[in-house]
Amino acid sequence: MATIIDGKLLAKKLNEDTKTNVNKMKKQGVIPCLAVIIVGNDQASKRYVRSKHKKAEQLGIKSIVKELPEETTETELLKVLNEYNHNNDINAILIQSPLPKHINEKYIMGQINPKKDVDGFQIINSGKLFLNEAENYPVACTPKGIMKMLNEYNIELVGKKAVVIGRSTIVGRPMAALLINAGAEVSVINHYANVSDYTKNADIIVSATGKLHTVTKNDVKQGATIIDVGQNLDETGKLVGDVDYQEVYEIAGYITPVPGGVGPMTISTLMTQTVELTKWSDSL
Repeated sequence: MATIIDGKLLAKKLNEDTKTNVNKMKKQGVIPCLAVIIVGNDQASKRYVRSKHKKAEQLGIKSIVKELPEETTETELLKVLNEYNHNNDINAILIQSPLPKHINEKYIMGQINPKKDVDGFQIINSGKLFLNEAENYPVACTPKGIMKMLNEYNIELVGKKAVVIGRSTIVGRPMAALLINAGAEVSVINHYANVSDYTKNADIIVSATGKLHTVTKNDVKQGATIIDVGQNLDETGKLVGDVDYQEVYEIAGYITPVPGGVGPMTISTLMTQTVELTKWSDSL
């Protein structure tokens, strides 16, 4: 049976470290500040933004939430973003996705000040990640949180075979880059592939498809590490991941549960990265 990678426990530990760092910074007269811009009425996005705001305040981080109506134009959004980009009191900027269809999301994300890009999606920071630059820069929070989980549980990456299922710019692509940079041999596929052809001999599997039963016990070798990023509802309405958890748990070496695995790490990593951006800026 697998060792469960406890994302809740690790996120709590990271949050405690973040709060300690924030308190130290406050003694130096610096308060980290996260600004979130949300456009439209997507209820899932609003819930996520509320949870970010609440967590930031709990950790002593100043949180600004700018809510803009659905009909906001690209020009109007850029005006707000430009103000935040040049506001020295704001250290981290996040534009909540998805944006309304009339706004070019890729273009907008590219306009975030790279030094304040807390989500790590800005093209300059993405380029630094893929080039494995040695300097400080932000990285997409979910993959960065997964790397912390792997490190916490002393899971070896150098020379290991890793498969990333999913090619999104939010998880799949930056996850692959981080694993490559850590010395793993990485394959990136989508759920349309014959998953087992790639995963059966993999030491590490990261699934981020949002599709039930993407990974079953027939796709996994004994002792593999399974990272489940998916969030789906099963036929009973229960929140589950991409992985057939109960069956895979019996043969995996390590596995993340859903809920309680990767999810808590995303927000805690966002908070950690807000503090890091503050440290990397001219604020200290």
